Amino acid sequence: MSDPWSGTLAGKPRPGQAAERRRSTSMADVEAFTAITGDRNPLHYDAALAAASPFGGLIVQGGVTSGLLNAVVAEDLPGPGTVFLGVEWRFVKAVRVGDEIVARVEIVAVRDDKPICTLATTVRNAAGEDCLTGTAVTWTAPLRGPA
Repeated sequence: MSDPWSGTLAGKPRPGQAAERRRSTSMADVEAFTAITGDRNPLHYDAALAAASPFGGLIVQGGVTSGLLNAVVAEDLPGPGTVFLGVEWRFVKAVRVGDEIVARVEIVAVRDDKPICTLATTVRNAAGEDCLTGTAVTWTAPLRGPA
């Protein structure tokens, strides 16, 4: 049986490997996400209303928060060609516009029969508080041509 990971660009990851990406959120992120989705929730746009809410200010959409995880898995670990098969995420703290966030994935399990991984996923703010926690299952496409 051939190694299903041999055709992937980054190769087979190992349990315990981790990668992260950092980003400072902005209104440009909110506006770009709105352009894609149409999400104009006043918590993202109405500063006075958002300030009076339990969040205390403007927050970014959950898709902006979780979107940084897309970049980690597709660019860093497991790497190029990787897509999500499933995710189970809890949004435990809102991300305010202007917050710096760090998205982190850690390989929990790697299948030998298919290029599939289970990941622990988190997004934390600059204070180290969890904003998103959960797990994801990924598949990595074989993008390397025949040798």
